[in-house]
Amino acid sequence: MRLQKHSIPNFEMRSVLLLALLTLGSATAVRAQATPGASIPANRATPQDLEAAFQRADLNRDGKLTRQEAERFPAVAQRFEQIDSNRDSFISLEEFSRAANS
Repeated sequence: MRLQKHSIPNFEMRSVLLLALLTLGSATAVRAQATPGASIPANRATPQDLEAAFQRADLNRDGKLTRQEAERFPAVAQRFEQIDSNRDSFISLEEFSRAANS
């Protein structure tokens, strides 16, 4: 009887590493939640860092982010309506900065 070697197509070492990192990250998050007195570190981005990130995402250089441009930042895209405080369907640099610092 001959044993056959089973493999998963397109399963690379990077996938294994990604899975390991996700597992480690999840375990760390659970531990942080269980640790009394643990808090989320404050955003350490400077106003210049935020402006540079905003400018990189503002592909048409009109000074505001559309929903499509905001997709470059998944956390921003998920909270687009919440961040767009004046409800004009765009995110300004001011709204972007306010959301990053809250």
